[in-house]
Amino acid sequence: MPRFTASKALQYGVLALAVLMLATQCSAESKPSGPAPKPPPPAAADTEMSADIFIFACGAIGILFSVFLYFCVAAIPIKAASGERQSLTSAASDEELETIYETIRAGAKAFLWAEYQICFIFVVCFGFLIFLLVSHVSVDGESTWDFSTGALTALSFVIGALTSILAGYIGMMVAVFSNARTAVSAKKDGEKGWMESFNTAFRAGGVMGYSLCSLSLMILYILCLFYRGLIADTSGKTDYNRLFECIAGYGLGGSAIAMFGRVGGGIFTKAADVGADLSGKVIGVGDGKKLDEDSPYNPACIADNVGDNVGDVAGMGSDLFGSFGEASCAAMLIGAASPSIVAAGWSALVFPLFISALGIVVCMVCSFVATDVQPVRKESDIEKALKVQLGLTSIVMTIMLWPLCQWALPETMSMFIDGMESTVTHTVCYFCVIAGLWGGCLIGFITEFFTSHSYKPVRDVARSTETGAATNIIYGLALGYQSAILPVIILSAIIFLALQTTGMYGVALAALGMLSTLSTCLTIDVYGPISDNAGGIAEMVEMPSEVRDKTDALDAAGNTTAAIGKGFAIGSAALVSLALFGAFVTRASDNMHEDEKLTHKGVNLLSPVVFAFVLFGAMVPYWFSALTMRSVGEAANAMVKNIANQFANIQGLSDCAALDFHERQAYVASGKKLVKPDYEACINIATQASLREMIPPGLLVILTPILVGSLCGVEAVAGLLTGAIVSSVQLAISMSNTGGAWDNAKKYTEKGELNGWFMFRDGTEVDETKFKAAAENGNSGNKCMAQKRYGSTDEAVDIKTWLADIEKSDPARYDKIMNGDEGIKTTDGRMCVYAGKKSAAHAAVVVGDTVGDPLKDTSGPALNIVMKLMAIISVVFADFFMSINDGNGLLHTGGLTSA
Repeated sequence: MPRFTASKALQYGVLALAVLMLATQCSAESKPSGPAPKPPPPAAADTEMSADIFIFACGAIGILFSVFLYFCVAAIPIKAASGERQSLTSAASDEELETIYETIRAGAKAFLWAEYQICFIFVVCFGFLIFLLVSHVSVDGESTWDFSTGALTALSFVIGALTSILAGYIGMMVAVFSNARTAVSAKKDGEKGWMESFNTAFRAGGVMGYSLCSLSLMILYILCLFYRGLIADTSGKTDYNRLFECIAGYGLGGSAIAMFGRVGGGIFTKAADVGADLSGKVIGVGDGKKLDEDSPYNPACIADNVGDNVGDVAGMGSDLFGSFGEASCAAMLIGAASPSIVAAGWSALVFPLFISALGIVVCMVCSFVATDVQPVRKESDIEKALKVQLGLTSIVMTIMLWPLCQWALPETMSMFIDGMESTVTHTVCYFCVIAGLWGGCLIGFITEFFTSHSYKPVRDVARSTETGAATNIIYGLALGYQSAILPVIILSAIIFLALQTTGMYGVALAALGMLSTLSTCLTIDVYGPISDNAGGIAEMVEMPSEVRDKTDALDAAGNTTAAIGKGFAIGSAALVSLALFGAFVTRASDNMHEDEKLTHKGVNLLSPVVFAFVLFGAMVPYWFSALTMRSVGEAANAMVKNIANQFANIQGLSDCAALDFHERQAYVASGKKLVKPDYEACINIATQASLREMIPPGLLVILTPILVGSLCGVEAVAGLLTGAIVSSVQLAISMSNTGGAWDNAKKYTEKGELNGWFMFRDGTEVDETKFKAAAENGNSGNKCMAQKRYGSTDEAVDIKTWLADIEKSDPARYDKIMNGDEGIKTTDGRMCVYAGKKSAAHAAVVVGDTVGDPLKDTSGPALNIVMKLMAIISVVFADFFMSINDGNGLLHTGGLTSA
């Protein structure tokens, strides 16, 4: 797409944002001012029309922008133009690229179709269960049936589930559509190659980011409007409590599908990833060589690329859609319990949706900074461009949210805070949103500090491999535990301030503040897997090193920002879960005696049933993690065995895998045909294993709150949720950051940055303090190991070239160097152990990375959904729980009394 078009779009985007904010500011200024604490609300029709215009305008802008981005990406052809970059790639290479691209697309579609078949069955069955159980309610202390409430809740559940499925499908298809196009863009020379490859991956991520946010926003709002018309009585009055209780099913549908997407996708991607890594350790290809984990002859490579899209795109998209739906439902449900918000009109009630709507337009305008205003021109610009996006959108949202709060919310509102009715201002609500927004940024950048090899913690983990894999594992675990400290302190501060000033409504607003820049966060999150896939494709079709350098740089920056995104997602999940806990307490309290309402007296931690289920709830995330991690291990084991069978049974595969790039070129030139592995077999193994293994952990999370509430009552559920939230947050942070640190320690090692750090011990006395000081002063990395070309006395070459020469000329010496049995002299005269790729140190970090894969990409991210899904299920079934022995359960374990 021409630059002119993007610039025009930027101008129109800024104009649209200005018009929207001018309208909100004018509306805010038109409110009468004065000392009266409760000014008269605007006419109901005006507020409804303003809300409709604002939400639908922002949603339409987001969808149109996602279409614009799609056409930008689609304009890039898979096959290079005739004569373009003939020095870098041949027609055969282009054909191979197209074949791999189509194989990845087919594998992704096959997995999604198989997964969604199971999801459709689940939606029908669980939708019927919702209809049946939610229809059994408590009215004035008496159990009765209200089939209309059950039907509306079940309908919103189905719509939420289908929207989540759509979100995952869009993300997956866009990711596999753009991966090869990113690799093709990287073939261009100089600044043009950097800019176009980055813009392709970034815009493709934007297609999902803006389409998902816009569709989910408008579908939820249309559902609210539809239900408002159905629930209104003959006089036109609407029971907003009932309205948003039914709408809560939308969040449940999104989160339920996200559970299967995250767990199933996580098992798929890590089974393939771990299978590929382990194959590189155990599969021999002749002459003592081992199969390279990134080799195009590793049958798990395509499955690994498919898995990146399955887990990190489709699963992640459904996860964050669920967060949006649940946070919005919780905020509107809690807000409907405030008479002053209800009296202020429709705009005040749906204010939570305004936050997300505004975020779409702000993120859209800011996105042009990365692609047009300050485009990427070199490697160092990539990470800067992504971080600027996160910071800039937060700054602009901070400014724009102020007039939005003034316009939509009444000047004062009544809220229950610590069991007492208190007055809250719209200014306090604004600061709750801002606290969530900037708290999320802080958590994200703290996560980056603990998981990026640009900083000391990960470098320490990498350097610990001097004494083997065991110390690497110990250091990584310690880092994960330590990394939970600051994020938990930040979350605790946000929760304390929100509860102290605004009650549970403030917590819900903080969660929405953290999710207000969701369009940008999704864009960057999807950018990462697309870049990773582009690098994998470039490796498999054996594009030149300069192309792979670009895709590797894009992927490295994506890994850094992905770590930020994971911290962001965990923090928002914690706040969303607590907001849902507040919505559960609010809904359950409606049918309690005035003196027994949990909104007034709180939940007694010393109650036997509460304390018992706090411990039980804290155990559930560990049970869940055990199931998911074991599933990854079993699937990876099956994949490695299949790969071993392929090398044993496919004639000529081992010989072809042992050839390097130039040897394969000569092999083909001689008229022989290369033998390729059976990629589809590994895809099928990962697919079947993920679909089979995702069911037990999913049922654990879904059924636990329903059974606890039915048997032991509302107080038991309150304890269960408390324990699950507290445990999940800290376990998710430590798991994700431990795995991320091991992953980046491996990348740090593969870059050769450990060279110069490990002393070769041959009996010579050396001052270790001075040795380490030399490394710290810059005498480290591949540059410090430059050597004279093997067999020559004059020509200087880099360490990689020197080792490649030795591998061909003196394999025995090469093995000694790689095993650490022979030292290499550095440019400053120190004798060091080689610690680059394929060395003993590299083998140690690969162990850590392999162990960390299911931690950071399966169990860790899925724990976000564990706490959210358990909480939203409790909200939806709260009336059902109250209908069983006045909320005390079938076993009469509680001490509640009815209204």
